[in-house]
Amino acid sequence: MPHADIYEHFHPDEKSFVDRAWEWVERAAELHQVRRTDFLDPRQAHILFTLANKHPDVAIRLDGGGEDAERRRAIVAPDYRPLEDEPIGIGVLDIVSDDRRIGELDHGDYLGALLGLGMKRDKIGDIHPREDGCHVLIAEEIGDFLTGHLRQAHRVEVRASVIGLDGLKAVRPELEEMALSVASLRLDGVASDAFRLSRAKIMDPIRAGRCRVNWKPAEDPSAQLREGDIVSMKGFGRFKVLAIDGVSKSGRIRVRIGKFV
Repeated sequence: MPHADIYEHFHPDEKSFVDRAWEWVERAAELHQVRRTDFLDPRQAHILFTLANKHPDVAIRLDGGGEDAERRRAIVAPDYRPLEDEPIGIGVLDIVSDDRRIGELDHGDYLGALLGLGMKRDKIGDIHPREDGCHVLIAEEIGDFLTGHLRQAHRVEVRASVIGLDGLKAVRPELEEMALSVASLRLDGVASDAFRLSRAKIMDPIRAGRCRVNWKPAEDPSAQLREGDIVSMKGFGRFKVLAIDGVSKSGRIRVRIGKFV
């Protein structure tokens, strides 16, 4: 178990992951074990690095299958072990269809189809939807199951196969830009405008723990947002604070955000 003071740096909801990550680090440092994790989001990767830095005998490698990957698997190992040749265990699920409606499917449709088969989110990396199909980074151990069971995504019949990482067609996420004029950079104020909800209605999901800022739980509606922050709200989507463009004559703050579509 980590020392009690370590928990002070993390949100209480992150305690279970902190405990797991600390165990990986300790086993690498003291028992010379090598651990390959499931896919981690950027916040989890940050936690793992923070804990590993407390052990000088531990090395970490992150890989999500592509240069700009958001979700990545990690290899945690003793620092004397070269990690470049350790298999990262990632495959590309190639989803295609004869139905032209496949071009209308988005990130959420594909993720919903995979989770609907009983897959854990941790086994799924980045999702790259295209007009003619989709590439999904997956833990290679679930590849056979998915190719045998994935038959539909949001009422569109599909086929799936697993290909190598060299065949990945990565798609940069599209951002729908919006210009906002807000009284302050409070989380509830910016989020209510971004999701077109009243200030009162945005409070409940924030206080209920359904909001994250930079993948970290955020339950304080008055938290101040900064340029570059990524805000996600379960059930509503997510947006990025692209720029803070100054203050208008009336004293309101001009903010540009990009909603992930």
